[in-house]
Amino acid sequence: MAQFTQWLFLTAFILFVLFMVVKTFFYKSVAQKEEKNSAVMKLTLQEAEILIRKHQLQLQRALGNIDILTDEITSLRNEVKALKQRNSQYRVESEKYKSKIKDLEQKIEALL
Repeated sequence: MAQFTQWLFLTAFILFVLFMVVKTFFYKSVAQKEEKNSAVMKLTLQEAEILIRKHQLQLQRALGNIDILTDEITSLRNEVKALKQRNSQYRVESEKYKSKIKDLEQKIEALL
């Protein structure tokens, strides 16, 4: 009976040790997979940060270009307004000169 209990305890102890060894290797492999996944995730995040910075710079440049174009459009609108005013002023002057020419033509005809 004593040998049976010793054998039972020894067998249980060996099974426990084997179980712990298997469990250790399992958790070690899980930890290695997690480290690989973590490294891949860090790399992915770094690449994403680089892309975000790149697109942010492009956006800032585009917004700067939009500001420049807006300023140019504003100046061109003001220039167009000024040209329209000059054009209308020249039309008025042209009409005055045409009427003066007609008056002078009539005076010349009256003198003849």
